[in-house]
Amino acid sequence: MSDKTRFDRSDFMSVATLAIGGLIGFGLGIPAIRYIVGPAVAKNTAEEWIRLGSTAKVEIGTPTLFKATIHRQTGWIINEEELTVFVLTDNGRDYIALSNICTHLGCRVRWITEQGEFFCPCHNGIFDKNGKVVSGPPPKQLNRYEVKVENDQIFILGG
Repeated sequence: MSDKTRFDRSDFMSVATLAIGGLIGFGLGIPAIRYIVGPAVAKNTAEEWIRLGSTAKVEIGTPTLFKATIHRQTGWIINEEELTVFVLTDNGRDYIALSNICTHLGCRVRWITEQGEFFCPCHNGIFDKNGKVVSGPPPKQLNRYEVKVENDQIFILGG
């Protein structure tokens, strides 16, 4: 046998050490990478119902403003946001929840009781009490949330 084709004990130990080191590195590396990258690529598909408050606070025929603090996680970052929603009922059983963010430029709308409509002060956008555009530049109606009522508590589906 020539020296080039001979595989002696020191060559075997070198190959075996590299192979074992590679397996250990692979075994520890994959979970470490998954731990680091996982939250950034994970998709939150769980539905989150956000409690707004009691149904007793809602006057029939008048939109009532509710505020809720929610925590959203994006990757490793957790943000605390304040969500404000108008809740309306005409019969005390069926509720609708409307965003108070104007669909034009994201300004906050407010309920004007005397006119019976929502008003956006940024560009004079006007919405009826169901959130439909009456006049002004808003391109579409106010966004709605899915609503459920349990034990006289109002919940909206947040996403």
